[in-house]
Amino acid sequence: MHSAAWRISVWGTLAYACGTMLVFLFLHQFVAADIQRRSDAWLSGEVEVLADVAERTPKNALYGRVVGEIAELASKEVPNKVRGESTASDDSVFVLQIGAPGALQLWVGAGNAEPYLRAIQKSSIVPERPTDLRVEGISIPFRVASVRIDDGSHIYLGLSERDEMRVLNNLQLRFILVWLLLVLLGFAIVFYTTRRMLRHVREISEAASRIGHSDLKARVPTSARNDEVGQLAGTLNTMLDRIESSMHQLHTITDSLAHDLRSPLTAIRGKLEMSLSAATHGEQAEPIVSAIEELDRLNEFLNVSLDVAEAKADALRLSRSSIDLDELLHVMIDLYEPSMSERGLTIRLHSAGALVIDADSALIHRMIANLFDNELKHLPSACTVTLHLQTQDDTALLSLEDDGPGFAPEVSAHVFERRVKGKESHGHGLGLAFVDAVVRAHGGVATASNGPNGGARITLSLPLATARVM
Repeated sequence: MHSAAWRISVWGTLAYACGTMLVFLFLHQFVAADIQRRSDAWLSGEVEVLADVAERTPKNALYGRVVGEIAELASKEVPNKVRGESTASDDSVFVLQIGAPGALQLWVGAGNAEPYLRAIQKSSIVPERPTDLRVEGISIPFRVASVRIDDGSHIYLGLSERDEMRVLNNLQLRFILVWLLLVLLGFAIVFYTTRRMLRHVREISEAASRIGHSDLKARVPTSARNDEVGQLAGTLNTMLDRIESSMHQLHTITDSLAHDLRSPLTAIRGKLEMSLSAATHGEQAEPIVSAIEELDRLNEFLNVSLDVAEAKADALRLSRSSIDLDELLHVMIDLYEPSMSERGLTIRLHSAGALVIDADSALIHRMIANLFDNELKHLPSACTVTLHLQTQDDTALLSLEDDGPGFAPEVSAHVFERRVKGKESHGHGLGLAFVDAVVRAHGGVATASNGPNGGARITLSLPLATARVM
């Protein structure tokens, strides 16, 4: 239901339905006008015949019988009559003759003539122009034509519109059924065509989402047809070729940079260690130890800077494996608990149990170590660090909270940016930037804020592994 094919199909079908409905309304009006035209032509012709017979027939006892038989013959030729319908008790036609003073002279029809006479006297029927007439007690109107004969009387021939309405209702029902079938067929065709076209777009989107998180060598599927979707796939593949080339160049540069910097650092460290082993006095050894520690920090800064740069460019190389976060946290807590106890810190873990993620083990270890190192560096003694591990939908949520001073106001909105640190921090501002980079590289999200009661809160969400079997 979230597919664009539904929206396109609904709007396309709506436009198609409105268009076909207008066509059917036009056809309905055209057929109704044609039926009425035929009825009016029959009325005009038959009323002229009745008038001619009335003028030629002597006004004696046989007058009513002769005119009545002519009217009955006319009723058998009523237009729009349903085939097979009996005319023995037909009330669809009436003939009424009114004399000059308004007296009833002749009545041929079903029932009493008084309602028809009153209806005619109340209406203004123009001779030789058929018009509608509504009779009291009869729901269906009559179409009436009149003619004036030489003796001053008027003859009225009425035809019930019942058969005409029946034909139009049947036609309308058929129109609606055909219209519904056409709308459903149109919706099915539009949906099938759109769904088929968008399936290629969805395949391209799914393939593109996997690229960068797993393998830059993957490409979006192409189509043999040289249409817009095929051109889009070709353009994306060309762009991916350039991205892969750029990532390859980036990896080459970072590898060369790391090698060119680590080699002299390693050589310097080796010479310092040789000098340290040759030193005979403690005062001479202390500067050498300090220099070695600075070189180690410089080497760590170099590694983290390169990892953060690659992660920000979505080019961090991952070696994925199944990792149980609950087990990993217990191992890391056992490793860091002595250092935290020495600083007067307490660490607690509230875990929902085994949670398996598909991630790079080395990077996840370094990420958690950075979080713990951050607490060791910045929390005052007598503080508590609390970890919460739980699931939400298809993600694992790891929350780290403390009851320390929290993030400084000037850095609270930028804690995951590189080289952002508090005024009292002596680090390089890369610890949390590395945490965010690792989480992003694994398709997760990292957030940081101050708790409502003070203290810092960092929440990491990581996608759970597809198979959770341990």
